[in-house]
Amino acid sequence: MNKNAPEIIQLRLDVEQRAGFRPSSPADFETLILKIWEVLHENIALSTLERLWGYVDGAENTRQSTLDLLARFVGHRDWRDYLEQLTKNEQGSSHSFIGEGVHTQDLQPNQRIEVTWLPNRRCVFRYLGDMRFVVEESIHSKLQVGDTFISTFFLIGQPLYIDQLIQNAQPPVSYIAGNNGGLQSVTLK
Repeated sequence: MNKNAPEIIQLRLDVEQRAGFRPSSPADFETLILKIWEVLHENIALSTLERLWGYVDGAENTRQSTLDLLARFVGHRDWRDYLEQLTKNEQGSSHSFIGEGVHTQDLQPNQRIEVTWLPNRRCVFRYLGDMRFVVEESIHSKLQVGDTFISTFFLIGQPLYIDQLIQNAQPPVSYIAGNNGGLQSVTLK
């Protein structure tokens, strides 16, 4: 299964909740390995966790055995049981995105949002109203200070979907930030 599937993103969020932190460094992933060992007395490779969380590039698909182990870590029999519980929790309704974050409709003009994604990308956007934003700070990102765009949400674990991005008076384009692993943090400033 693709590691960016909504169900796997939700599993990562559940693992983070169970562990009590969001892994963002090799030391964090080592700590997560220890926590999994304490609960299950089973090993999981550091590189497997780093790839699954998008900390390092690697396989886009996740093995069944990894999903089973992480599902057991969060209290289920296996991956299938975890999926069945997700379906029950959603009461059979469809959904496109799972995760915490900010929806544009909840913002007031001039509010600022700081977002981060791997590897070491950070931006601050100011809301202009009508779903439009301007980039105020950009570190290690292709987005540049002064760029404007439209976006409807900023969700942890999901890519940032940008529409009508205007850079350097060029024609508007669509852009995806954090396509590999999604946004790591979303903070109102």
